[in-house]
Amino acid sequence: MPRSQRNDNFIDKTFTVIADILLKVLPTSNREKQAFSYYRDGMSAQSEGEYAEALQNYYQAMRLETDAYDRSYILYNIGLIHTSNGEHGRALEYYYQALERNASLPQALNNIAVIYHYRGEQAIENDETEISKILFDKAADYWKEAIRLAPTNYIEAVNWLKITNRE
Repeated sequence: MPRSQRNDNFIDKTFTVIADILLKVLPTSNREKQAFSYYRDGMSAQSEGEYAEALQNYYQAMRLETDAYDRSYILYNIGLIHTSNGEHGRALEYYYQALERNASLPQALNNIAVIYHYRGEQAIENDETEISKILFDKAADYWKEAIRLAPTNYIEAVNWLKITNRE
């Protein structure tokens, strides 16, 4: 049974019903419908912390999905899972791939910045001040672009840029 048919909470059930209606009404191919179904099941599994199941669904969705914009969100979500698992290098790869397909994805830019900032802080702890400066500058570049695309979404980043004179 697909995960979308197992959802227990009201919001997930409502989303599933609406998504199913839209899939029936909109003129999409069976392949696109199937890709969306895997994507939806992946999101559901991810929200419940079932990352292995979510990844399986996302990979199936990637196999079927041909639209670059839609693929960008699948790749972004795969990046989120790798970030949650502490696999920052792999997460960066997926965020970059998502941006190659959709340059207007501020949440991917933000997550890249967060990873570079985290690595910058690690470099400071290891007394690698030059490396930390490079990493913080990279974080700043990505945050500036995210803020340009979504000016009200990243207030903490705006403040960090001001405090560190990187605006």
